[in-house]
Amino acid sequence: MDLPAFLALDGMKPARKSSLIMEEIRQIAVMQPTGKNLRVAFAILALLSAVVSARAAGFDLPDQDAFVIGRGMAFVATADNPSAIYYNPAGISQLDGNNLRAGIYGLYLDPSFKSPGNGLTYDDQLRYHAIPQFYYTYGRKDRPVSFGLGVYSPFGLGSIWPQDIPNGFRTTAIEGKLFTETINPVMAIKLFPSLSIGGGVMVNYAKLKLRQGLSTSPDNDLFQFDGDGWNVGYNLGVLWQPHEKISFGATFHSGTTMNFNGQTETILPPFYPNTSPHFSSASADWQLPIKAIVGVSYRPTPKWNLEFDADYTDWSALGTVNLNQSSPPFFMPSPSPTTLNWQSSWYYEFGATRYFDNGWHVSAGYIFNENSVPDANYTPFVADLDRHFLSVGVGRKGKSFDFDVAYQFGYGPTRTVSGATGSSAPANGDYSFISHAIAVSLGWHF
Repeated sequence: MDLPAFLALDGMKPARKSSLIMEEIRQIAVMQPTGKNLRVAFAILALLSAVVSARAAGFDLPDQDAFVIGRGMAFVATADNPSAIYYNPAGISQLDGNNLRAGIYGLYLDPSFKSPGNGLTYDDQLRYHAIPQFYYTYGRKDRPVSFGLGVYSPFGLGSIWPQDIPNGFRTTAIEGKLFTETINPVMAIKLFPSLSIGGGVMVNYAKLKLRQGLSTSPDNDLFQFDGDGWNVGYNLGVLWQPHEKISFGATFHSGTTMNFNGQTETILPPFYPNTSPHFSSASADWQLPIKAIVGVSYRPTPKWNLEFDADYTDWSALGTVNLNQSSPPFFMPSPSPTTLNWQSSWYYEFGATRYFDNGWHVSAGYIFNENSVPDANYTPFVADLDRHFLSVGVGRKGKSFDFDVAYQFGYGPTRTVSGATGSSAPANGDYSFISHAIAVSLGWHF
């Protein structure tokens, strides 16, 4: 009897429940703790891999500036405002003097799930999110070196699914939240008038919470993990403009390992004799993937900027993750392995900006984003599918102040998941996605 079967006992008579529970304990006691029979709804991995995100690609959150969002995130070969710290640090070599830029990305997410059990559609209940950004750069046109500091959230968001979804859905996901913050000092060097390179250190902090059910019906039982951690990575960039009408850009974000340290809490279903909370210190390592972007910008006149970018994320780094507990509940070995086997994926981004003589500009963009989570290990915490994003933006650049406002619409055609197995099986069904976002960025030059 595996864990999902064990947790489905809530419809049995007490005597029968007790005998089966005791038999399960006996079997576990003599088994090798491979964890194959106990894949405990460890969508913990999905959460440790991160909670519903604004993008299909795992838990990436590249929406870091209103001007960039308005042009479909196609910016690596333009990189001409302080958010280049994130998108391409070589670009800050184009900025003169002191430059401050701050913004917020306000997001409405509505991933939904249609159950094959009753044909009803259920929506994620945690729909509103606000992600802030801050950037500062300093440089002089007569000097080859520029400096910058960025503070932003590159991954995250969250989800809360209703607990009355049938077929044991709550044993794969109830609630997940991931918060990240990156402090990113950078330096850029202008090697030639047409060629700059840049790079910096990324100091990353992350905090997460995962909650999922242990039985198929809402009985106040749960398995919960809370933890946080720090790590350090780096980012690099290059910007080359061989001709006034064409520039090329590339950036690279290193992969790093985040060690989450915290606590698990287990409350067994009411039919079990001891339902008091069980606590254990716990930890889990997961991999932040390598990310690389290349792009080309074409400027047929000074009033137009057209750009295409290809953005690659190596989600295949997320293979197997182990949850270690100092005193795990009786049904769970430690370490508890969960296999993700995610797939690498791409964003394809196109943007256009029209500049006017009085400092105003308007932009539009389109993104296609591939899914990265296979059916076999599917988890509602990520609710991954191919997605399309359309955006428009408007802004004005003045002598001392500038601003940008952008609107972004996201749509994911229905994905039918039918190949989820083991503890992921309750996730089988139809997933759809819609999002709306407003981004605002303000800048000050002095």
